[in-house]
Amino acid sequence: MPEVDKVLKCRDCGEEFTFTAGEQAFYKERGFQHEPTRCRRCRDEKKRVGGPGGGGMMASAGPSGPAREFHDAVCTSCGTPTQVPFRPTPGKPVYCRDCFQSVRSPKGVSM
Repeated sequence: MPEVDKVLKCRDCGEEFTFTAGEQAFYKERGFQHEPTRCRRCRDEKKRVGGPGGGGMMASAGPSGPAREFHDAVCTSCGTPTQVPFRPTPGKPVYCRDCFQSVRSPKGVSM
């Protein structure tokens, strides 16, 4: 039996939203057993701010989110001053972009 659009009520804002037949097919294909409980806007907001079940996407926030905080560091491998998106921990290596790529990829494997 083909799916039909359903109108659901958002548990956060109370607004009605449409759970389309295409979205239902996607949910079924992925094995999701529950319908969405939040509208797109509330779902996106929950992802942006994080919290339980929110995904915590603030570190990679887009144009509408806060800017990523960078910290000054010196590359452990080549000694070049660089900036990294985390607070360096004393005793742990920190690499510039070039050194990170060479350390990250196995020898002889091109990407």
